[in-house]
Amino acid sequence: MKTIAIDSLESIDAAAKEFAQLLGDNRIVAFYGSMGAGKTTFISALCRYLGVEDDVCSPTFTIVNEYRAADGDSIFHFDFYRIDSLKEAMDIGFEEYLYSGSLCLIEWPEKVEQLLPEETLNVTIAATGDDSRIIEIENI
Repeated sequence: MKTIAIDSLESIDAAAKEFAQLLGDNRIVAFYGSMGAGKTTFISALCRYLGVEDDVCSPTFTIVNEYRAADGDSIFHFDFYRIDSLKEAMDIGFEEYLYSGSLCLIEWPEKVEQLLPEETLNVTIAATGDDSRIIEIENI
């Protein structure tokens, strides 16, 4: 397991850079954490590091947002907080996204764990203070 500490919002971009360098060939990343832990904020910083120019926001109601990285590759950002069944994920073609070869960043993966491949990178974000967080990365 690898751990990245974020001491303040000012250090989130450095943490996102470190995380991106750890990604390697991993294309599916499941972000675990309680409401308000900073999943979307960290994903936004990661996308910024990868060259996304669009505003990155949680796709709570749309379930998935697509962004374009600086290299032209697609990045898919999922938020499964509001789904009630695996069928809902299947209906949006979730498995096709997973096997597209594009980077898939998944919030609330607990709702779709049965669909996630074994090689999914599991990331837990936890608040350790008002602006500080700890990121634990498994499967790297």
